[in-house]
Amino acid sequence: MNKTTESFLQQKTADWAEVGVPRPHESAVLHVMGEATYTDDIPELHGTLHAALGLSQKAHARVRGIDLSAVKQSRGVAAVYTAQDIPGTNDCGPIIHDDPILADGLVEYVGQPIFLVVADTHDNARRAARLAKVDYEELPAILTPQEAKKAQSYVLPPMRLQRGDFRRAFEQAPHRVRGELYVGGQEQFYLEGQISYAVPKEDRGMHVYCSTQHPSEMQHVVAHALGLHSHHVVVECRRMGGGFGGKESQSALWAAAASIAAAKLNRPVKLRADRDDDMMVTGKRHDFHYEYEVGYDGDGRILAAKVEMVSRAGYSADLSGPVATRAVCHFDNTYYLSDVDILALCGKTNTQSNTAFRGFGGPQGAIAIETIIDEIARNLGKDALDVRKLNFYGRNDEEGRNVTQYGQKVTDNVIHELVAELEANSDYRQRREAVRAFNATSPVLKKGIALTPVKFGIAFNLTHLNQAGALVHVYVDGSVLVNHGGTEMGQGVNTKVAQVVAHELGLDLLQVRVSATDTSKVANTSATAASTGADLNGKAAQDAARQIRERLTAFAAQAWKADPGDIRFAGNHIHVAGTAHPFNEVVRKAYNARVQLWSDGFYATPGLHWDAATMTGNPFFYFAYGAAVSEVVVDTLTGEWKLLRADALYDAGNSLNPAIDIGQVEGGFIQGMGWLTTEELWWNQAGKLMTHAPSTYKIPGISDCPRDFRVKLFKNRNVSDSIHRSKAVGEPPLLLPFSVFFAIRDAVASVGDYKVNPPLNAPATSEAILNAVDAVRVA
Repeated sequence: MNKTTESFLQQKTADWAEVGVPRPHESAVLHVMGEATYTDDIPELHGTLHAALGLSQKAHARVRGIDLSAVKQSRGVAAVYTAQDIPGTNDCGPIIHDDPILADGLVEYVGQPIFLVVADTHDNARRAARLAKVDYEELPAILTPQEAKKAQSYVLPPMRLQRGDFRRAFEQAPHRVRGELYVGGQEQFYLEGQISYAVPKEDRGMHVYCSTQHPSEMQHVVAHALGLHSHHVVVECRRMGGGFGGKESQSALWAAAASIAAAKLNRPVKLRADRDDDMMVTGKRHDFHYEYEVGYDGDGRILAAKVEMVSRAGYSADLSGPVATRAVCHFDNTYYLSDVDILALCGKTNTQSNTAFRGFGGPQGAIAIETIIDEIARNLGKDALDVRKLNFYGRNDEEGRNVTQYGQKVTDNVIHELVAELEANSDYRQRREAVRAFNATSPVLKKGIALTPVKFGIAFNLTHLNQAGALVHVYVDGSVLVNHGGTEMGQGVNTKVAQVVAHELGLDLLQVRVSATDTSKVANTSATAASTGADLNGKAAQDAARQIRERLTAFAAQAWKADPGDIRFAGNHIHVAGTAHPFNEVVRKAYNARVQLWSDGFYATPGLHWDAATMTGNPFFYFAYGAAVSEVVVDTLTGEWKLLRADALYDAGNSLNPAIDIGQVEGGFIQGMGWLTTEELWWNQAGKLMTHAPSTYKIPGISDCPRDFRVKLFKNRNVSDSIHRSKAVGEPPLLLPFSVFFAIRDAVASVGDYKVNPPLNAPATSEAILNAVDAVRVA
């Protein structure tokens, strides 16, 4: 090969990339055209029946008797089942087995399923479910985390993490602050509700089409409920219309119930939740109540910090343990804390069993320290940004200030540079002065501005979950089919995995297709959660594709008598000794030579360990960073507010797909803003969730988005060996709208000339803002 040809091939190979470039979502056109198949869109098989759940009307009661005669006689009803009809285990708890599929003699929240109705139509099943007559013996109910703490009612033992000597450091600190904070929960409000479609197969088999983030967990739950082995059950999920954590563990109830009915009747059964039933039955983001004590010096440096966090776990454990663990591990956010005492309690309440939600306890942990920083700054008359920067983790081993409270070193701390870039590009200092000038002459409308940072650990809390598998098939026409253990919920994991495989094989993205997640193809998968979907499954798919590439390289080297080191894959060709051979032609020749053209791949995240007893270790593979500036205006007469402008800078490492990642940052920002401002969950005194429909529960709409919304990705190569040195982008952006909440606090504080800390909890609804304004005026 002459030097000119060699130079050209090297340049062509170097320029070839299917990762790191903006690509549309693989199903974008299908979404827009309404052609994307969700579970409810699958053509129904002949004989399909429809199920509905009969729900408890009491928060805590013994069921003395239940009359289902009217239910059974209702129009179109084929069968009614209770806990006694479950052939296997009556449990759908993901960790602790305290979560029955159908309540058996005791109900523990309003909305808990008691029985299952199967009818010829969805509407007939729902109507029939409301005809049951249940005789309850009511018991005392606990509804709030504060009540749970007072009653010492917990679903799990307390979790405590201590470092240094908090009490000594606190007592010696020049300044101290004590306070309380309450942060509400959040409904996942996925566009597609919970749904499962169970189809009986031969020899006791069951094929379950389920909208779930965790097909393997659904497989286990269904197998246990039916008294079968896992190999009898196949769970398939092509895509979800959103998940946000709400379909990680809590899709199990719907999968199990549909499968029980299908097995009993030997007919396909679909169980689709209407929105109000979905919201009444399923868990949400945990709300938290905090009590804190913090000591600090005259500059605002934190010297000692103690926090007691009590979450509303609901009636069962579900995922409350790992959620609390992540809250403990994210209490520091971006700040070095030398002497800490952190206690996390999972309060047992007679409400829905709360579960995973984007951020998974991380946002609840970090907002507490951000509130503390905000108060310290106001107490000292300083800009909160200056106090934040003073408390940042150090660079490298600077003064030993780079070790978290749980003992993990922060080895790639870029928060200093990232915040400096955002501060400059957003004109934060100038806008802060302009905001204060505006407030000085505006008695009713008050503006506020805040810049808040994010540090978020990436990995599952439970080490063994950090693994993934994938299959890559190359067909004789050169097309490629990929199957992996991740699930697509709109976040683009299939697009990114396809890009990784296309890049590895030197193909255009159109040559690669990703098929539905299926437990019969890739077994023992972890949930698509903890922001690890692309990290884990991308690495597994890369491993599989690399094996195929190496086999094709060896074949081409032998067939054309070339050095394997000189063979390159790029531009849909395999370049051998100066000649470009079409990929599909080489594949055909390799097939004729009996070369294996498919492979499995596997990946396990290295370097992770965690001691749950001491709450120390290396739970995270790396940290993702970010920061945001938000400017708001508040009407102090009504409590209404508007986000005027938001600037966000996010560290996605070497982004696999900048277009998708920017979209994730934007979406996460608005969703987090909703949690902290408009999305209020409210239970009445009887324990019934009253905000169980779009009419009473307000998620952000297009009018709530800022007219000026500037999102950029921070240039930073991941120091850890992640997939193409990228970083996760699922959960961390949800913490960026802390800046909205603290901008609102800033606006309210201006009513008292910035000398009073507003008693503002989250969500900062208009009512809460108005109450805080009144409190500041009185103070």
